Amino acid sequence: MQWRKFNGDPVELPIFEAVEAAILRETQQGHRLKVCIGTDSQVKGKETEFATVIVFLREGQGGFMFIHNEKTRQPFTIKERMLTEVSKSIEVAYQLCTLFTQYDVDMEVHADINTNPQFKSHDALREAMGYILGMGFAFKAKPEAFASTSCANKMVN
Repeated sequence: MQWRKFNGDPVELPIFEAVEAAILRETQQGHRLKVCIGTDSQVKGKETEFATVIVFLREGQGGFMFIHNEKTRQPFTIKERMLTEVSKSIEVAYQLCTLFTQYDVDMEVHADINTNPQFKSHDALREAMGYILGMGFAFKAKPEAFASTSCANKMVN
């Protein structure tokens, strides 16, 4: 998996090491961190592009993120696509959760799923919430899920 920074520079280290280095750097500078992981997708013709982000929030001091994009030609129903987004976020959260525990960093998984039943993505809400909470992670859906709805969303447009 190739990750990059918001400015386009590649993340040179494996993601586990890059996240650990970021946590150490930020805490040494006196920042209290919170991490939000989210994925969004965009269907363009026969291709679906996914963007997964790891958003580091410095309490009261802005933040930064690492981004991973991938494309597939696999067709999805809206529900399958929403749950694929969630599984991509969980995969990353699971790889990194020992770091967050070790360094006492709060972490949330954000799902780009609407809590309003009038929206199609709402069909996937119960499964997504069960999946994320079942893995032991904190969960946020729209409108609180800014990592997926804002940050990742901008990386697939």
